[in-house]
Amino acid sequence: MDHTLRISADEVNCLIYAYLLDSGFTHSAFAVKMEGQLDRSPHASKHIPRGELIELLAKSLLYLEVESHWKGDAFTTHCKAGFSLLEPHVCSPEATGEKTVQIPPGPAVLNETSVQLAKANGLLGDPIAKRKESPTALPTEGPAEKRAKRDPDDMEIDPSLDSTKANPPAVEPAKPVNILAESINKKPAKPKPRQQGPGDDTTNSKAILLLEGHKTEVFVCGFNPVKHELLATGSKDAVVNLWNLPKSPEGPDNFATPVSPTVIDYFAKPEQGDLTSLHWNVDGTLVAIGSYDSTLRVCTSSGSLYFSNPQHQGPIFTTRFSKSGKWLLTASLDGTACVWDVKDKRLHKQYRCHTDCCLDADWLDDETFATGGADHVIFIMRVDEPHPLKRLTGHLHEINQIKSNPSGTRLASCSDDMTARVWNISNLRSSEESIPGLVASEGVVVLEGHKHSVTTLSWCPDPTLGPHPLLATSSFDNTARLWDSVTGECLKVFTDHKRPVYTVSFSPDGRWLATGSGDGWLHIYNVLAKERRWSWYAGAERPGVFEIDWQVADGINRIALALECRLVAVIDVTKIPALQEDPTLLRRTGKAMYAS
Repeated sequence: MDHTLRISADEVNCLIYAYLLDSGFTHSAFAVKMEGQLDRSPHASKHIPRGELIELLAKSLLYLEVESHWKGDAFTTHCKAGFSLLEPHVCSPEATGEKTVQIPPGPAVLNETSVQLAKANGLLGDPIAKRKESPTALPTEGPAEKRAKRDPDDMEIDPSLDSTKANPPAVEPAKPVNILAESINKKPAKPKPRQQGPGDDTTNSKAILLLEGHKTEVFVCGFNPVKHELLATGSKDAVVNLWNLPKSPEGPDNFATPVSPTVIDYFAKPEQGDLTSLHWNVDGTLVAIGSYDSTLRVCTSSGSLYFSNPQHQGPIFTTRFSKSGKWLLTASLDGTACVWDVKDKRLHKQYRCHTDCCLDADWLDDETFATGGADHVIFIMRVDEPHPLKRLTGHLHEINQIKSNPSGTRLASCSDDMTARVWNISNLRSSEESIPGLVASEGVVVLEGHKHSVTTLSWCPDPTLGPHPLLATSSFDNTARLWDSVTGECLKVFTDHKRPVYTVSFSPDGRWLATGSGDGWLHIYNVLAKERRWSWYAGAERPGVFEIDWQVADGINRIALALECRLVAVIDVTKIPALQEDPTLLRRTGKAMYAS
């Protein structure tokens, strides 16, 4: 039977786009999406499992192994040369280069059974005239999205199968390794995946409420600052859910029950609407939503649309209400920032300062704000002035996030240049002409130590927990760090995560620091002791923890997590034994630690 194999450029572009998103290269992914016109692609709505491109490439290397070694003669039997996607394979008895597909010790030969199996699956043709068509992917077990993902260097082949001993090779006898049959029929035994749940044996798993309702990955979450029972979450398919959470029941054995959300869905093209940000105003009456479809949307706390506007010409990365709620600030990939008059539902002013994407923005006070861009620059702006008040330079790569401290005296920024910086803006209100610390050479504290892009940061809400205000950063180097924001000293490196750390957040009282990672773990650290006290695992399938929001109010103490597995987790901190510690004792211990 003739099977025509086709690989379209559109399919390849979709795989590359998914790979770039998985790797954290958001802006490169957007460029591929726009240049390849993937919005018009029939594959745009299809789910591409995490790591799919890498898995397909790994399978192609397995095919190359079969194609090169199917004869099983003495030369191929003793071949130790590696296989590469970028170089042709030449059999050699000496190891050359890095071996992507690792094979256990012993001669690797394909016996007759292997060859027949290969032919039956269309992987090998007649030995005299090999097929020239593109190889067919190896058969898989179950839907692709249900399979455990493997890195190329984890793809070891089990050598236990020996289906025939007829016609032994003309070399020293040894147990053959049936590479193809094993890769198809018998996968190497792996440890049983860890189940979703707490990392200790003392926490009741019912203390974590799992909310089902999203159909794709959940990217953002935020508690309402006034209506404490209200939680907003947003997912990749452009849907925002409003959850009316029950108050934590009294008693250690009483737990909240799942609820159904109010669904906000005002997006005409969900495939273009990946949500990037949610922010409530100070009154808790409005929530601003930013997404990849370039349209700003503001909704009421009941879910109705307050207003929308398509002013931006690129994805909106940030939505931020001013402290009074009068203004709304947005930052976009189109290189501009916009200030919106919330009451009048209109654009107040659009600022075109950056020469590249405007990636983040934050308010310094109710009339002053800062923007950071891919052009490595931070601008200080005022609402009614068209030109920047100050231009801050020093970063060597694009700026991922900027955030003002609670008192408005310092501005922190983090970048792909592997550093974070703290800028002194304490004299901003008193002088417009000479502001110490607003240039790279004066009054700037550079936080160095991360080995990869620094992606998020968080200020400790309590400035009295140390001699100076504390700042936390997270990075794609799999670590989070705690810093003295004045001296620049790294106080602690948290190394428990095994994959990039996506989010970092202090508790509202500053006592705890929570981190979430692509490895599926939430870790909570005691800030004064600088020790991990509790952990929770999101599960082996789609494990990422994308965002954390922590709420403490009116006897409520809980954490919301936006999860890659399409769930929202709400953790009742009052029912976590490891987090019930004496704050007075901890504060006293912490002061002694800093004094020493």
